[in-house]
Amino acid sequence: QVQLVESGGGLVQAGDSLRLSCVASGRTFSTYAMGWFRQAPGKEREFVAGIIRGGGSQLYADSAKGRFTISRDNAKNTVYLQMNSLKPEDTAVYYCAADASFHQMVEVHNPDYWGQGTQVTVSS
Repeated sequence: QVQLVESGGGLVQAGDSLRLSCVASGRTFSTYAMGWFRQAPGKEREFVAGIIRGGGSQLYADSAKGRFTISRDNAKNTVYLQMNSLKPEDTAVYYCAADASFHQMVEVHNPDYWGQGTQVTVSS
């Protein structure tokens, strides 16, 4: 069982940056692939970025490439999403996710564990 708690969301202007954090409970954080998803009003939840257990490989949605960076610190049980050059269309609730399978995370988009979400609002 993994519990995930996100933080770092807020209201920013277009072009600004934000860093989201997600702290996981338990002593097995390093055995999970981690990811970020988002859901905008009236839209389905979508994959944003994923990172393998050791952090050496990441995968991004096209909308995130070149602007967002996912990273993790296994010693702190924390995964991050650095978001730069934010656009109004990035406005959404951002969810942290965990799964033992990187494939399940980044291809199937159906991880086992979810956080409660943090709101990111980008004004124009």
